[in-house]
Amino acid sequence: MKPAWDDGEDLVYPSLGFGGWVRAVRRGVPLILALTMAVILHGIVRLIERPFTGHARPVSARIVQGVCILALRLLGLKTRLHGEVMKAPGAVVANHASWLDIFVLNAHKRIFFVAKAEVRGWVGIGWLARTAGTLFIRRDRREAKAHIDQLRQRLEVGHRLLFFPEGTSTDGRRVLPFKSTLFAPFFDEGLRNIASIQAVSVIYHAPEGLDPRYYGWWAGMDFAPSLLAILATPRNGTVDLVCHKPHRINEFTDRKSLAADLERHVRAGLDSKISR
Repeated sequence: MKPAWDDGEDLVYPSLGFGGWVRAVRRGVPLILALTMAVILHGIVRLIERPFTGHARPVSARIVQGVCILALRLLGLKTRLHGEVMKAPGAVVANHASWLDIFVLNAHKRIFFVAKAEVRGWVGIGWLARTAGTLFIRRDRREAKAHIDQLRQRLEVGHRLLFFPEGTSTDGRRVLPFKSTLFAPFFDEGLRNIASIQAVSVIYHAPEGLDPRYYGWWAGMDFAPSLLAILATPRNGTVDLVCHKPHRINEFTDRKSLAADLERHVRAGLDSKISR
């Protein structure tokens, strides 16, 4: 298993103070209520929806997208979209910088994440991932055929599946080498001719005066301090989403050439928007 990225430099959040705690409560309580209500509504809708649509999720996916948009507003994080969102079924790949990626990417695309199986059990994040219809995969060659079947089922109902090919999150200031093995299933004869793929660069900008890595979440960082710091921030940060031109999988000869091309685009998008 790929180890978590860590440059050895800890991220120190500013002291909250009384005003910070007030802001955290004022934003946090509505956020918790919104997520709770969304999970309940989503569960009810899926009970009705599943027998008729199976994996398609025509209504429940809109609920997830709506609550992601609301969550970003409550967190005080503004997003700016560059380029066009892919409409075709297939895969979306992005650099991985934060737990916020779940909200940021889903707010502009009705997508379904593909994550390693252990994410299912993560406190908080695992719960959100399950609700959002994440496809959990065990990285075991013995289960490769089952993974291909799962991917095909999702693509056949028009899903766009999101991968983080770096295999770990960073501080959002760099792009790590993409792992080409993650793209192998798409070169199955039953998938390569029906799937498209789009690279997306995610670039976070901290509020003025704060650490540029402020929204990053990597290595052994705890979720609660990151959430609390963001809720308490008096000034809004921003995040740029750069959507690159989609390609058909069958335009590439193999997974390595595909991974290299996607990595190049994601890296270029980050370099074009990041403030060094």
